[in-house]
Amino acid sequence: MMRGARVGLRARHEDDVPVLHRELYDDVPTRSRVGTSPWRPVPPGSAEVPYAVDAPSPGAVCFSVVELESQELAGEAVLWGIDTHNRLAHLGLSLRPAFRGRGLGYDVVRVLCEYGFAVRGLRRLQLETLADNAAMIAAATRAGFTHEGTLRQAAWVYGGIVDEVVFGLLAEEWTP
Repeated sequence: MMRGARVGLRARHEDDVPVLHRELYDDVPTRSRVGTSPWRPVPPGSAEVPYAVDAPSPGAVCFSVVELESQELAGEAVLWGIDTHNRLAHLGLSLRPAFRGRGLGYDVVRVLCEYGFAVRGLRRLQLETLADNAAMIAAATRAGFTHEGTLRQAAWVYGGIVDEVVFGLLAEEWTP
């Protein structure tokens, strides 16, 4: 497990899957804000559950987020689009409703940066989020990410079109 001040990132366990599916995937309005494709019903236990435990992939690393104090499953974190040639990746996270608004997102971002830069030897990490996602923007900014641009009307979210913002962090800008 990789540890931050308040969270740990560990491998996804089978018993995490139904919790993440129920609280993150089946929350349609919230899931519509993080997915790049339209939400559709996927029954628990299906091979298409996005949180299913799979064999390691060269292009993505999925973690379960655990709150260290309670040892409870707090959500998921991912390093995706890993490009080993250009040494870059994207990061993302989603917290269960009971764990939102508690400042855990910043710690998750910091641990993902440590994994990307110190463990994987990447040179650049990037995140994209909706322009109205104040919590993710605050976590990224606090972790040292630079706002690199706004993609106007780039995302269809639950009946409306919204802007997306792009943040980047270079290895030499990262403070462990």
